[in-house]
Amino acid sequence: MPIRINLLAEAKAAEELRRHDPVKRVIFCGAFLVALTLVWSSSLLLESMLAKKAVTDRRTEIEARTNEYQHVLISQQKIAEVKQKLEAVKNLSNSRFLQGNLLNALQQAHVDGVRLTRLSVDQKYFNKEGTASKTNEFGVIPGRPGTVTEKIVVTLDARDSSASPGDQVNKMKDAVANQTYFKTALNKTNSVQLVNLSAPQVSPDGKSFVLFTLECDFPEVTR
Repeated sequence: MPIRINLLAEAKAAEELRRHDPVKRVIFCGAFLVALTLVWSSSLLLESMLAKKAVTDRRTEIEARTNEYQHVLISQQKIAEVKQKLEAVKNLSNSRFLQGNLLNALQQAHVDGVRLTRLSVDQKYFNKEGTASKTNEFGVIPGRPGTVTEKIVVTLDARDSSASPGDQVNKMKDAVANQTYFKTALNKTNSVQLVNLSAPQVSPDGKSFVLFTLECDFPEVTR
């Protein structure tokens, strides 16, 4: 039987040993793990960039909404101030002193022998500053509107030329005090006062008369 000698057996064995070398396996596994780590870190970096962009977008949106909210608060404050002013104008219009009503009432407070010679209306106003509206994180806190206190005094100068000058003075005083307009509008006590009474005088035509002054005190009104 012939003997077969494989001259390449040793080389094949060495090659096979190289293929199954554990060092190469470790190197291959290490390279694979490094590549996998790079891929994973890249994905993390991408996610981080996307998250930062999302945060930036949200911050921009929040800032825009915050600016809009501030504009809304400022607008609400202006609206509140305008409403206060309109309400003040409305109150002033509804309760203002009307000269026509006064003159009409004086026509009805008539006493024989007495003639009005002068009418004076003294209107004084005392201003009190208000406080401005304020805004906070919860909204608008309305301020306190300013107020104006009105004080009115009507002075009536009259002439009593009746048969007995001076006798009609108190009648004229009572007529004014009991006239419907004055009775409603004036103070409840001492509303009409006699503040001046002259001595009897004689006119150029020889008639006697006295001059007197009545003062009508209106209550103070705060608006």
